[in-house]
Amino acid sequence: MTVLARTIEATRRYGDVLALDRVSLDIRAGELVGLLGPNGAGKSTLINLFVGLRRPTSGTVELLGGSPGDPVTRRGIGVTPQETGLPESLRVGEIVDFISAHFPKKVEKGELLARFGLSDLIKRQIGGLSGGQKRRLAVALAFAGEPKLVFLDEPTTGLDVEARRALWDGVRAFHEDGGTVLLTSHYLEEIEALAERVVVVGRGRVLADDTVRAVRDIVGVRRVSLSAADLPDLPGVIGSEREDGRVHLLTTDPDRLVVELVRSGAPFSGLEIRPSTLEEAFLTITSKESAHA
Repeated sequence: MTVLARTIEATRRYGDVLALDRVSLDIRAGELVGLLGPNGAGKSTLINLFVGLRRPTSGTVELLGGSPGDPVTRRGIGVTPQETGLPESLRVGEIVDFISAHFPKKVEKGELLARFGLSDLIKRQIGGLSGGQKRRLAVALAFAGEPKLVFLDEPTTGLDVEARRALWDGVRAFHEDGGTVLLTSHYLEEIEALAERVVVVGRGRVLADDTVRAVRDIVGVRRVSLSAADLPDLPGVIGSEREDGRVHLLTTDPDRLVVELVRSGAPFSGLEIRPSTLEEAFLTITSKESAHA
């Protein structure tokens, strides 16, 4: 598959802070990649390198076969950063026209607004929009120039559930037409719902890079759920919570845990064992990285 964006041993420092540490990553045509990591992991810095807003301290960054610093090359991408500032006096239709004018090809205005559920706002001033409406507009603008590759940094921050799902539909439509997307999110269900490939970063390094299922399997975490009033200390438990009368235990060795539970003689019922969610896998990967730091 064609590589649209690439970092090779890319390092980025801000003074004494090491934001990215020799990161090598390829984004291939047609992929929808989810970038996960805690605050300060290097997600936004990585996107800034790809889109030419920052240069690596060392290493190489390639974009669409050229340099991210080339304005002509950047015409082939769309970007929604974490924070955007749109002119509040302009109307929604006017800002779409303004952004579209920067690109040789453009999506028809009505089609673009409809894709993200903004059709009824075309004549509204941006200053009169809600925060969620502004965010949806900012995401829609990333798709205005018929990009080959779109970078979305926390695209659904501040959106309610309905608006978030409407935005998901717009991103999916672009991807199904052959578009390529790299998105970051704190909403792990968003990554599970959208991404085919997951890249987990922490402390400036890539900790995992694979499918959602494979990322779960990498950490081998299983969720053991049961009903019990009290439980003894059990081996291999890396996390636990109690909810609605049930206890949920995270472990990498469910067989040993269950054997020790039976040996303890503690009464329990309704035992269930299932694979971890991406959230559980994510927390395990990043906690292991912190422990080794």
